[in-house]
Amino acid sequence: MTPNPINRNFRPSPLALAVALAASSLVSHAVAEEAAADKKSRYTGMEVVKVVGQKEDHRFEATGSVNLVELKDIQRVQPLSTEDVLRRIPGINIKSEEETSVVANFGIRGLSASESKSLMLEDGVPVAPGLFIGNDRYYNPRIQRVERVEVLKGSSSLRYGPSTIGGVVNYQTKTPDDGVELSARAGSFNMKEVGIEAGNKNAAGDAFAGIVATHATSDGFMDKGYTMNDVMAKAGVEFGNNQKVGVKLSWHENDVNMSYRGLLLGDYQAGADYNPAPDDDYLTDRVAFDLNHEWLLSDSTTLKTLLYWSDVTRDYWRYAVNTAASNAAGRWVYTNSLTGNNRSFERAGAESRLTLEQPLFGLDASTEFGLRLMHEKSNDLRITATRAADRTGTIAGHLQDSADSVAGYVQSRLELNDKLAVTPGLRIESYEQERLNLQTNALAKTSNTEVLPGVGLTYDLTDTAQLYGGVYRAFSPATNAVALTGLTDQQLDGERSVNYEIGVRGVAGTANYEVAAFVMDFSNQVVTGNSNPALSLSNAGATSHHGMEFSFSQPLTPGLRLDTNATWVPESEFETGTNAGKRLSYAPKILANLGFSYQLEKLDLSLNLHHRGEQFGDPTNIVAIPTNAASGIWGGLIPAYTVVDLLSQYQVTENFSVSGSVKNLADKRYISGLREGIYVGPERSFEIGARYRF
Repeated sequence: MTPNPINRNFRPSPLALAVALAASSLVSHAVAEEAAADKKSRYTGMEVVKVVGQKEDHRFEATGSVNLVELKDIQRVQPLSTEDVLRRIPGINIKSEEETSVVANFGIRGLSASESKSLMLEDGVPVAPGLFIGNDRYYNPRIQRVERVEVLKGSSSLRYGPSTIGGVVNYQTKTPDDGVELSARAGSFNMKEVGIEAGNKNAAGDAFAGIVATHATSDGFMDKGYTMNDVMAKAGVEFGNNQKVGVKLSWHENDVNMSYRGLLLGDYQAGADYNPAPDDDYLTDRVAFDLNHEWLLSDSTTLKTLLYWSDVTRDYWRYAVNTAASNAAGRWVYTNSLTGNNRSFERAGAESRLTLEQPLFGLDASTEFGLRLMHEKSNDLRITATRAADRTGTIAGHLQDSADSVAGYVQSRLELNDKLAVTPGLRIESYEQERLNLQTNALAKTSNTEVLPGVGLTYDLTDTAQLYGGVYRAFSPATNAVALTGLTDQQLDGERSVNYEIGVRGVAGTANYEVAAFVMDFSNQVVTGNSNPALSLSNAGATSHHGMEFSFSQPLTPGLRLDTNATWVPESEFETGTNAGKRLSYAPKILANLGFSYQLEKLDLSLNLHHRGEQFGDPTNIVAIPTNAASGIWGGLIPAYTVVDLLSQYQVTENFSVSGSVKNLADKRYISGLREGIYVGPERSFEIGARYRF
């Protein structure tokens, strides 16, 4: 027997140390200069996905649909996870595994919620552990550190790739204000959470430092308990009148008693609410460092540089099952055989963006050039053990994956007149993937280059209405685990799609509205084992996705407001291959949200309804959910459901507020997803909270 060689303590690489030392030197120099200078107050922040325009009148420069969720709206939802916010945004479907969304599972515009074809960022930095080596979203940002959620779809997302077929979700983190804010909440399943936000600016207002920290524990719905710690520190400073720098350090750990296994059908129908894998554990740690530098080279030229590094470990310990005994019992029966599927991911990247606000071809123009270099590496260690040995055993497999990528892009927004602007762009992604078996030294490599053109436009129909649209080519790479399975180049193409969108957004009186129609045509879609093991080593074929999104907001009476949106995707199906004519998994035809909010002086009440239409659990579109533990493919037709949340906030004093909520008010029992069994959506739950600012 050999001990588990994965050390879950933070051990930075030489590259990370070098970057950290350089950043410390730069910040120290900047602070010293600031102390000697007397400058007026300016805001210093981190690089994020920026959409120019005002949400209120929908006059954006973005050539695709835009959804922005501000802090006050996030707090109104009282979310436990980012997905509590995302499911209220048009076009986004959630496949939840437990209430805090440790693993992010969402799909956009008819793309499967069990696959990774949309880019997830935090402050403009990729946060899924591996874009090329394994984009499995093993880390999901904690909603407690998020100040704003930005979702871009359509041709606007071209500049951020890869994996922007559905769009881009960016979580903009908090920059703490001066002072200290304490928060706490408690709720069902013995949930307890405490948080602190503390910040300070210098007298001139051009240097700041702050911290956001959260600790939470819960027994969890269905006894999927967790213990979570999350700490983020930020600092920034302006110097030299034309430069500013920001640094963000973050640490996260979460130990969750969860598994890929759900309830078997009989127990689900009987209303069972026990943990179907009570001894399985999912353990994650993440340390990350971002350094952002902005340099105003002239009144019309800005250079932004972003350096980032992260290290993620995900240890997943699962017990084997006795299939015959499980079938006889109608629930999973486990053996004493334990397997640790333990993975670690390291990423280092550098990205620069040069923006020129200068005429081009005699037209007013804003042109941006971008270059990104990134290295990713992971270790995939499989350990076999026994219940008595408790997470020590023999190494059954040890793979090392890596990928080096280079991306360049250019886009220019050309104002043809005071109403019409056209934005052509071009992105090139080139990458090489490598898989090494550390036990046999067998090595496999593959490489690919993608050329991704696009063009978008905005046209101001009136002062309060804007037409937008675009067409672009998008792609998502076949990751190492798929492209190099068996230490053989599987000759898998990247997933390629040509996307079209046209929409209108605006204001009519006191109402806000947006309507968009979209088409996504895949020449090839790779389906991984998350959806169907039988398809995980092949190109699944061409798929087509057509649909529309609608959103509308209107004050009804003083204090009472209606907010609603809907997504209709009548077509999301395979056009070729073994599943031709069948619908993609986790791609419902209908998604809808309806919200009423009422404000009366210090009281804020909200009633929110979320509806998800029926959907298939696998791309073969089987209807019956398996009744036993022997099925190789977990699919079936998942029924539609509607859940209702009642939320309230009360501002007791200027510095003190309280909140309360009843989530899933009607106690609706529903299936949120399938994998090895049935994932059950959370039952009715209650929460109370308080916030005090010093």
